[in-house]
Amino acid sequence: MADTTTKNAAHARAQNHFTASEQRDSTVKQMIASERAATEAKTAKLRALRLAKEELDREAAAEAALNAPPAPVKKKRATAKKAAAK
Repeated sequence: MADTTTKNAAHARAQNHFTASEQRDSTVKQMIASERAATEAKTAKLRALRLAKEELDREAAAEAALNAPPAPVKKKRATAKKAAAK
């Protein structure tokens, strides 16, 4: 009978050890999941801000191109052969 109580006590201690280990593991997994969610939310916010800024920049560039004065037309230079022929 003493053997049975020793085995039961050992089994209970082992079970307590594994239960505590599983609780720590689940706590760590929850912390990792919450950190990952926070990082993903921050990334999504920054991506949205970047895309909005790029769109504003694109619109400003298009408007600047429409309002810009036309580029001056370059005159062709006379070559030496054409000048000699005249």
